[in-house]
Amino acid sequence: MKTLALFGAVFLAACGGSTGAAPASTASAASPSPEPHATTAGTTTAAALIDLYSGTRVPGLEDRRFNHDTYWNAVAPFLGGNVSSRVAGESSEGREIRHLTFGSGPTTVLLWSQMHGNESTASMSLADIVRFFHERGDHPLVRRIAQGATIHMVPMLNPDGAERFQRRNAQGIDVNRDARRLQTPEGRTLKAVNDALQPDFGFNLHDQGAAVRVGTTDRGVAIALLAPAFNEARDVDAKRRRAMQVASLIIEAMDPLVGGQIAKYDDTFNPRAFGDLMGQWGASTVLIESGGYTDDPQKQHLRKTNFVGILSALDAIATGRYADYSPDDYEELAYNGRRVPDLLIVGGTIAVPGVPPLAADILLNYDRPLMFEAGVISDIGDMGLTEAQDTLDVSGLFLIPTREALDEDGGLNTGAPAYFIVAEDPEGRRVRFRFEGEPPRRED
Repeated sequence: MKTLALFGAVFLAACGGSTGAAPASTASAASPSPEPHATTAGTTTAAALIDLYSGTRVPGLEDRRFNHDTYWNAVAPFLGGNVSSRVAGESSEGREIRHLTFGSGPTTVLLWSQMHGNESTASMSLADIVRFFHERGDHPLVRRIAQGATIHMVPMLNPDGAERFQRRNAQGIDVNRDARRLQTPEGRTLKAVNDALQPDFGFNLHDQGAAVRVGTTDRGVAIALLAPAFNEARDVDAKRRRAMQVASLIIEAMDPLVGGQIAKYDDTFNPRAFGDLMGQWGASTVLIESGGYTDDPQKQHLRKTNFVGILSALDAIATGRYADYSPDDYEELAYNGRRVPDLLIVGGTIAVPGVPPLAADILLNYDRPLMFEAGVISDIGDMGLTEAQDTLDVSGLFLIPTREALDEDGGLNTGAPAYFIVAEDPEGRRVRFRFEGEPPRRED
């Protein structure tokens, strides 16, 4: 834990910071030594992929809050040639949903990303993979994948959600809960692509909360994997076992980048979710959830991690090498654990105008946690035993809610935006700083 002086308050950063990740040194200590840098016959190592990544990264996607036009303008130079593109459908607001294809091998693989519009990490990674396929057709890995598999990608399945950087589509529907009714054009498009292809393997690419811990540890989850159940009994048939083997391979590939910070996603069967029903429909499906990593607010490190893991998986699927892996490494992963709140403000006195002041702590979560933005109050009172990623100690100071935090009757409650004046007096005449939904800044 580190202590920072902050305008007369004390800011304590705990549990690896608000990205939800453990410090890099902790991750390194918890993970095996990276495999040697080598490209052996029929195998491109994770270390080799890490080395070539910087020359393959697509520019223009450094900010993860991009929209449909920005994304496809960035990807457009790498379409045509090795990677073909067609319009598979349209969103409810008329934005194109594109279907990209690479290779001509016998094994069919379908990858889709950003069916939740604010989960963009894998869309960036797919852009990088498209560039790699386009520019490096002579690379042994690219040749192996092209000969052994046909790769189909549907990046940014929910472009209307991406336009607003929100989970749901423009109709307010969670597309990943529309696999059964198929009410949304986005869901119908994905189902139509799946039905036409009948893929052997599927990759369901998402982002999860940045503050989730690995099991009962204090390590943040950088990546969560799942070989989804296809029924309520969570049976393991041949196709689900194949997905588990691929997941074990992905763990090995990603370990040099996020070792010790890989968890297993909850495998409770959900009959409305595409990943689960893809298994019923015949595909060996792997869910990859990108969480948080230290000092990676735009998820560029996890973008690279997905690039390495997905390409390693595609290589192993195209060559059949995934069959050499045991499901045990996947099965032995700890599940996603507790979600740690973002910030605890302690030691202050809350001074709501017109109400007697009282000493109380405030717990909040950020709507945009990786950017430390848009804090919302989740609890008020005695938080003496409460865990949080960061702690702001305002002992001896008053927290005066501004109008943004007060309800129409002038009261303060949970669910309100975290907007306060932090002052030496309850009237707010001697201001130390303002907390406006994010870490404080000095009063001008």
